[in-house]
Amino acid sequence: MPLIIISTLSCEDESVENNDIYISFEKPSNFPELTYDFSENEFTQQKFELGKRLFYDGKLSSDGSVSCGSCHNQSNAFTHHGHDISDGVNGVFGTRNTQPLQNLAFMKDFTWDGAIRHLDLQPIIPIESEVEMNETIDNVLLKLQNDVSYVTQFNESFEKKSFEPHIISLRTLTQSLSQFMNALVSANSRYDKYVRGEVMEIPYSEEEKEGLSIFNNKCAQCHSGDLFTDQTYRNNGLALSSKFPDELGRGRVTGEDLGGNAPDYYKFKVPSLRNIWVTFPYMHDGRLATIDDVLDHYDTGVQDTPNLDPILKQNEILGISLSNEDKRLLKFFLKSLTDNTFITDERFAED
Repeated sequence: MPLIIISTLSCEDESVENNDIYISFEKPSNFPELTYDFSENEFTQQKFELGKRLFYDGKLSSDGSVSCGSCHNQSNAFTHHGHDISDGVNGVFGTRNTQPLQNLAFMKDFTWDGAIRHLDLQPIIPIESEVEMNETIDNVLLKLQNDVSYVTQFNESFEKKSFEPHIISLRTLTQSLSQFMNALVSANSRYDKYVRGEVMEIPYSEEEKEGLSIFNNKCAQCHSGDLFTDQTYRNNGLALSSKFPDELGRGRVTGEDLGGNAPDYYKFKVPSLRNIWVTFPYMHDGRLATIDDVLDHYDTGVQDTPNLDPILKQNEILGISLSNEDKRLLKFFLKSLTDNTFITDERFAED
């Protein structure tokens, strides 16, 4: 089921110009309720197109070399293909793996540690981060205000507020970007078609069904629902990284500085597993290169820590027991979460 429903009104409708295109946001039938409030930022074709242009424009970075799309590649569900951590302006490296951009309109908060509670605020972080775009919001707004085509496009997309000196403002900049990101809904995988009872050219296989059953028994407590994340923060038993000794995880947001004894130390948001087949490498710092590595971690690699998630330590046994057959079947299921319609949708591609 596509997210954006596009319809062209006929010439007989005198209330609109010929060929006006109207876009509406439709929730997939197997998805939970939206968390993004569109009553505060109406979803329109104009905002979507403006947000898309901004997403792929290097003007948002200090030297023009890095756009949002530089690190969020569509063919990999808008993550950074093959990079354990992403690099920004001047080739400076950060400390975390680029997260996929998908189904954000259904998420409660954002980033690996949940530092951002509203999608409209999310773009500020990469724009002003020294290891990403290394720019300031004021400079970005100035560059856009000096571009006549952007001024025209912003005027067509927004009404100027009395308290804003320019139509191009922090509000209109971030609301445009969030509308493009809101449109990035992945809900058309083989799994989705199976659970919605849709006819498939190649029916859902027995291996995929068995993998789904194993997943529901062993993985779905954290990767729950059709978003495949319960949106909580958990310590999943990763060993501390000597490359990033200052990493606190969720503790960076909650202000804890007690190291391994702090409740939120080294906890990270449970990622969605949608399109996992194409979003490698994995974990918050991209340390695991393959799905096999991920499955092996949960089977035999979990490290015991004071705040290890209780799910991963049952009866003093660490991890989740997975046989080779379990792993084989799980991979059939996980591959069925790939949404080829989403990762090839020309509406989301750079013009």
